[in-house]
Amino acid sequence: MEPPSALSRGGRVPWQELLLAVSLLTFWNPPTTAQVTVESVPPNAAEGKDVLLRVHNLPANLIGFGWFKGTTIDPHREIVSYAADLQEITPGFAHSGRETLYHNGSLLFQNISLEDTGYYTLQIIKRNVQVERLTGQLRVYQPVSQPSINISNTTATEHKDSVVLTCSTNNTGVSIWWFFNNQSLKLTERMKLSPDNSTLTIDPVRREDAGDYQCEVSNPVSSSKSDLVKLNVEYDFTQQSSGLSAGAIAGIVIGVLAGVALIAALLYFLCNRKSGGTSDLRDLTEHKLSASNHSQDHSDNVHNKTDEVAYSSLNFNVQAPKKSASASPPLTATETVYSEVQKK
Repeated sequence: MEPPSALSRGGRVPWQELLLAVSLLTFWNPPTTAQVTVESVPPNAAEGKDVLLRVHNLPANLIGFGWFKGTTIDPHREIVSYAADLQEITPGFAHSGRETLYHNGSLLFQNISLEDTGYYTLQIIKRNVQVERLTGQLRVYQPVSQPSINISNTTATEHKDSVVLTCSTNNTGVSIWWFFNNQSLKLTERMKLSPDNSTLTIDPVRREDAGDYQCEVSNPVSSSKSDLVKLNVEYDFTQQSSGLSAGAIAGIVIGVLAGVALIAALLYFLCNRKSGGTSDLRDLTEHKLSASNHSQDHSDNVHNKTDEVAYSSLNFNVQAPKKSASASPPLTATETVYSEVQKK
């Protein structure tokens, strides 16, 4: 048989020969051993709950294994051991009665307490007298209690007062979060938190800061919120939210007053001018009427004087009768002349 690396006559390697070469290479490669690992289930345990240190890929053909509390192998800190040949489990000096060992090497803790927090070491003894040690860790937390919230003053004046809110808790190793109107608080440039987030300072307050505040404490296994506190913000009319200075505000007020005075003076001038024009028109009308009446009276007087003159003339003529040559009695001149005047 030709070597697997050799080519066939046609320049191609038959599929059967290729598969055989792969099989031989796989057969001769030494098997790899899976690495032994330890994990905590769950990773973070609440006090009073159960937690398991689970062992993965425990090798076979062992003499035995044992668990120790801490990172060192000390007979006085041994929790439990297992002898494979006897299939016997033996509690150690550090066994509390709450630990259970399984044949796959896993160790169960029941009703775990804060004192159980720490590192644990698994020692494995193989048939070839090789010893392997692995370390696992338990993280135990106490469930948090409800925090309380305090506020320096529930009613504050806008742009003038500051408010300090404090979140108090009896738990240690917790994280503190703040909520505003049931939503996560978004900090502004006027808000400051203490290094541990337990104190929130708002300086100065504004109307948009009015509402319900709440704090929450949490750790990897639990969380709890405080009761709500309400902040009321009143508007200070002496303060200008626009940020104008006192001088600018005074200038605006003076300008407005000057404008009002100017408008009032203009209206007064227009009203007086209108009133004066009406009076002049009335005087002119009365003057024209008076002149007309005077002219009419003068005309009447002239007419009357003319009549008087006429009548006087007539009367004068009447008083100088002419003598007629006839013997008949003359007519009365006065009547005749008067009659003529009336006809006219």
